[in-house]
Amino acid sequence: MPIDANKVVTINFTLKDDEGNLIESTENMKPFSYLSGNNQILPKLEEAVNQMIIGTKKDIKVKAAEGYGEYNNAAIQQIDKKEFPEDMKLEEGMHLIANSPDGKQMPFIINKIGENDVTVDFNHPLAGKNLEFNVELLDVRDATHEELSHGHVHGPDGAHH
Repeated sequence: MPIDANKVVTINFTLKDDEGNLIESTENMKPFSYLSGNNQILPKLEEAVNQMIIGTKKDIKVKAAEGYGEYNNAAIQQIDKKEFPEDMKLEEGMHLIANSPDGKQMPFIINKIGENDVTVDFNHPLAGKNLEFNVELLDVRDATHEELSHGHVHGPDGAHH
């Protein structure tokens, strides 16, 4: 039976790229919970989890285009060093967030630091990668009114903000 929207879905998962490199896992950690139908996980992943039965495991493959998108070379930009705060210590590999003119947050990674400019990449770190999730569906329950109004799952003892 498919999982309806606004349910709290709890899973264990291991995420690898198509070369078998481990990206993330809940192994030896707390399981991951999300509100179904609220765009909190990749749509293709949620679609597959929605067809699972509690207690089952499934390998779910998500192509790059259906995950974090194809890698876009146009998302690599050169920014004048003067655009960064003067006291900020810039490092290659550093993850930062810029705000677009309309206030939208745009995460980026510093790829290279030159004498006068900084090369940044606005691609998601998993852009261009095919992904494989090994998922175990642990639980599905109704979300509380508080969780629905806040838009996220709360811990067993209520909100953890």
